[in-house]
Amino acid sequence: MKLLLAVFFSLTTIASAHYTFPALIVNGQTTPNWQYVRRTNNYQSNGPVTDVRSQDFRCYNSQTRATAQTYTGISAGSRIGFTAAASISHPGTTNIYMAKAPAGVDVASWDGNGQWFKVHEISAVTNGGQSISWPSAGLTRVEFTLPQSLPSGQYLVRIENVALHSASSPGGAQWYISCAQIEVVNGGNGNPGPTVSIPGVYTGNEPGIVLNIYYPVPRTYTQPGPAVWRG
Repeated sequence: MKLLLAVFFSLTTIASAHYTFPALIVNGQTTPNWQYVRRTNNYQSNGPVTDVRSQDFRCYNSQTRATAQTYTGISAGSRIGFTAAASISHPGTTNIYMAKAPAGVDVASWDGNGQWFKVHEISAVTNGGQSISWPSAGLTRVEFTLPQSLPSGQYLVRIENVALHSASSPGGAQWYISCAQIEVVNGGNGNPGPTVSIPGVYTGNEPGIVLNIYYPVPRTYTQPGPAVWRG
């Protein structure tokens, strides 16, 4: 009986430590859950994606088949982001990517099979092997500023948080993912890049994805993915 209770409480703790990114934030205002963010497969279970080659690695909505409303009229240079429910409770790092819907295609019907570019990241903080810290951990909101030179148009905005507490072997990293739909106006003539495909951006064997974060303490940390495009 004691063993069964221990297993139960362990599983309960693990499940409660998982999270989602259900709501879009625009200029400080939080929108309703899943209104402008595509409802993810884990909207009830909170479970992660672990296969970086999976189609779910893009927007994690293969089971829900969900689209969303598109938040229109967001000026380039605005501040946007996502809420985390209840919070980002694992040590790890965060990236935000965007992809522009093809001309003549409504982003609400687009699966995101295109070219993505990174617009924001929150990496680890290291000091030569004495300690490592994770600024993403504990956050309930992740926000960033859209580059002023971002071209006008409809976009998918994709957040990924990679939890690294079990990442000492390939496939151990846990990915928490959501995609929002927005329309950017008053944009510029920037050329976002470098661009990547999702899935395809990672092999799953990158040094920032497969590592033991506890011992020995990493001396440095390499953020996965391309450089951030800042416009």
